[in-house]
Amino acid sequence: MKKTAQLTLLESAVKELGFSLRYEKGNFLGGECRLREDNVVVVNKFLPLEGKIYTLAQVISKINPPGLSSDIAKIIDDLIDTSLFSKHKRG
Repeated sequence: MKKTAQLTLLESAVKELGFSLRYEKGNFLGGECRLREDNVVVVNKFLPLEGKIYTLAQVISKINPPGLSSDIAKIIDDLIDTSLFSKHKRG
């Protein structure tokens, strides 16, 4: 699956989980946060495509919702298998 398709799937999953998704500039990688009563995922817009995928996959993995689509689970599992998630393995 192409990286752009992976990013699109992960973006959709984050939104389906009830999070707002924002791409912002700054000196950070990104992640989830709670802003007032809103759940927000913020991603550094200057990250390369792989960094954006990693950040969104890490957030989804941390939330670990039941019933992940097989495509999203595969993206996360592939990242775990390549040791990018060395400390943040999914449930």
